[in-house]
Amino acid sequence: MRVGGSGRRIAIHQISEPGEMSWSRRSFMGAGPALVIWGCSDADPEGGQHSAGATELGLRRPLSEPGPMIPPVPAIILSMRGRDGDPDELSVLWTFVVNGSPPQVGVSAGEEHLARRLLDERSEFVLNVPTASMMEAFDTIDMNSGTVGDKYTLSGLTRGEASSVQAPTVEEAPIHCECRIIGSLEVPPVRKIFVAEVVATTVREGAVDDGGRLLVDRVPFFGMTAGSGEHYTMGQRVGNIGMTVGRTDIKY
Repeated sequence: MRVGGSGRRIAIHQISEPGEMSWSRRSFMGAGPALVIWGCSDADPEGGQHSAGATELGLRRPLSEPGPMIPPVPAIILSMRGRDGDPDELSVLWTFVVNGSPPQVGVSAGEEHLARRLLDERSEFVLNVPTASMMEAFDTIDMNSGTVGDKYTLSGLTRGEASSVQAPTVEEAPIHCECRIIGSLEVPPVRKIFVAEVVATTVREGAVDDGGRLLVDRVPFFGMTAGSGEHYTMGQRVGNIGMTVGRTDIKY
């Protein structure tokens, strides 16, 4: 592992040969059949109901397939400059907090993501934190490749400009975290993690208090649940991964 100064890259050497490449569970759409829009409800796909109450848990058992089954993690729209002549990019990537002070975040991109190539070429991006009202636009971005065209137009979201980095924003998102890449890590077989410092954060009134503390109970932020493929606010299901293309089978 080697670490440099500003704009440094972190690399690890592959210890063993990876197996066959495993692509994302999202099937990116090109010019194909029309989207099937699925609405959101408290009912599960089998006709049952999601209970808001506590569930009595039984004996522990192993799953037939291991998976990163972790309750809601941040649902984030990443925005960044496109290549010359191409539209700016919007992408949904796994996102996580690295550190609070100094403020640092990480995003994980697969080889199939156009965003990965752009992150390798660009040093700056914005993490746009959406609300439940943006669910359909969020899933449209998640289910479509940048090769489809301008994802701002496709999703109906509004393009803005960041205040401190060279990147676009999503104006509908109440929080913008403007980021600059400080390192990266190859994760075999197909992933690359980019670590960035948050150089500026802008918020809409009502999302934070006078001291800058996030008011989670005031704004319907939502998370992606790894293990069920569903999206939840603070306790209420608001959608699922693949809803805009009629899919309910995606868990990760």
